Formats: sequence, C-alpha cells, structure tokens
Amino acid sequence: MNALGNFPITKRWPAENPEILQLYSFPTPNGVKASIMLEEIGLPYEAHRITLSDADVKSPEFLSLNPNNKIPAIVDPNGPDGAPIGLFESGAILIYLAEKSGKLLPADTAGRYQVLQWLMFQMGGVGPMFGQMGYFTKFAGSEIDDPRPAKRYIDESKRIIGVIDRQLEGRRWISGTYSIADIAIAPWLRTVRDFYEAGEAVGWDTLKNIPAYLDRFLERPAVQAGFVQPPREEIITTAA
Repeated sequence: MNALGNFPITKRWPAENPEILQLYSFPTPNGVKASIMLEEIGLPYEAHRITLSDADVKSPEFLSLNPNNKIPAIVDPNGPDGAPIGLFESGAILIYLAEKSGKLLPADTAGRYQVLQWLMFQMGGVGPMFGQMGYFTKFAGSEIDDPRPAKRYIDESKRIIGVIDRQLEGRRWISGTYSIADIAIAPWLRTVRDFYEAGEAVGWDTLKNIPAYLDRFLERPAVQAGFVQPPREEIITTAA
C-alpha cells in the first residue's frame, strides 16, 4: 500500500503520482492560497478539482479529510518524520508548507510572529467580512430589502481595507518582506475589486497603497500559475 492508502479521499480523486503532495481545491480566494504557496516554494504537487457543490465537498470521501466541508485541503505523503499527513484550513496549510520548505515565514521569532499576526488577521477578519459583503452586495443577499446587513459588511470591509492600506505605508509587502501573509490577504483584495466589483463601495480609488500592492502581487509568476490550479473547469483530453 502506498503512503496515501489510508486516506479515503484518494479513492474518489486518485493520485497519478502518490509520492507527491495532493491538493484538493478550487480557485476561490481561500483555495488559491494553497496553490499559490505551492507554486512559490516549488514543491511538486497534484491539484484535484473539488467543486463547491454538495456532491463534492459533502461527499464522504472529502469529509474524511475535512469534516468542515471546505476547500482547500492537502495530503502530504512525506509529512513530519516521513509519515503522511492530511490537513485542512488554508492558514494551517500555509504555515505547514512554510515550515516544510523553510520559505515565506521568517526564521527569527519576532519576524515569524509579525507574519503570523497578519495571517490571523486575514483568517479572522478579512475573509469572513469580505465574504459576507460579497453575499449581501452581489449574491442572494442583495435581494434582501433591509439595507442594514449590506451596510454592516460594507462598512466593516471598508474599515479592514483601511487597516491594510495603512500597514502598507512605506512597505512593499504586509510584513516588509513577501510572506504567507501576502498570499493570504492579496487574493481577497482582488476578489473585492474584480469579482465582487465592490471597489466603489469600499473607496478603492481613495486608497494610497493597496492598488500598487495588489498589482505587485498579481505580477508574480507563481501567483499567476496558482490562480488557475486546479482549473475551474475540468480539462478533458481526447486522442487525436
């Protein structure tokens, strides 16, 4: 039995190469954190397309790896002490991959915690608030007549964006040097601007630092590659 044999998810989404890391994801702001990180550190991996449908994320196979039925998740056949490990939660995956590779998380204690505080800021504030704003401004919540839910999340998202913009004053990256904090935060900024189309609502044109910061992030080759792993649509090949 190979190292992945004890992970039921590999029965539904089998590995072509069970010796390398397996990514189960979809290109959402949270999903691309893992794929961008993997591209940045150059670790070989296979990307399995897990749609956001109940048929995928609530399947017994996926729930066996992530009982919270959210992407992304990974299985690393070469985990700590050589034993395979499965992980869910994008923040935990970023920390794990940073420690495994020795990249994008400072080695010194003070620098490490500077990065981790901004990662936690994204996990606890940026993602939840921006996501709710999107729901109440672009998706089903926008049909609610009561304006208070949308206003609540627009106002809080605008406040959070202000925090990020001030942090970037005089800095190219959130913690000074490029790190997992940027990989966590920048995809959500892109989502607000491009997918939710909420730039006007959050005062995008008044921001001093975020627009150039996001452009720097999006120019990175690993970011461009990570945004399309796995592809949103299945790639079906046929014989010539």
